[in-house]
Amino acid sequence: MSQKIGVVDYGTGNLRSVVKAFEYLGAQVQVFHSPKGLDQMDALVFPGQGTFDQCLDALDQSGLHQKLQEWIRAGRPYFGICLGLQVLFEGSEEGKLPGLKIFPGMVRRFPPNASLKVPHMGWNAVNWNLQPTNPLRKDLVDGDQFYFVHSYYVTGVSSDVVKFETSYGIPFVSGIFSGKCVATQFHPEKSQSKGLQLYRNFLEKIV
Repeated sequence: MSQKIGVVDYGTGNLRSVVKAFEYLGAQVQVFHSPKGLDQMDALVFPGQGTFDQCLDALDQSGLHQKLQEWIRAGRPYFGICLGLQVLFEGSEEGKLPGLKIFPGMVRRFPPNASLKVPHMGWNAVNWNLQPTNPLRKDLVDGDQFYFVHSYYVTGVSSDVVKFETSYGIPFVSGIFSGKCVATQFHPEKSQSKGLQLYRNFLEKIV
């Protein structure tokens, strides 16, 4: 039986490529604008675009804020993308609203660097910090290239959370893995075969 994937739409995300990627991998995908029916899903995917406060305000208005917190804290499968990673933490320099506070940590803007443009946009290498036998890492290796578009990154992530790492002027956390919660700063749906492989590993090994 194919997995039922709920994609969270809070009004600013570009969902089409994410939906198509999971459908290509055989999942049944349903888009949600409210919490109604979410509990029937096997996993939630949260593609995030826009600003931090815009996102959190929309989650509050729709009732999805509390549902996301309950879902992740219950240990149910979650995949966050871009802003879908950042909202898991306490807050962001970009805004004033608190995040979901699933993990300790803050979101900060890349420091000024004359030789590097912000936003960080394009392909960059990811180091997984996962054992080769970890199921999330199947057919993935350190140095795999993924596509990024962001100006902010997560800091202060606790040591009990697995951190994927990338360098752009400074080393930064490009993703996390804790329990059944996976979230990436990069966009797997824009990262060709490696992105599909990461989604496939999530579906087959985590969900």
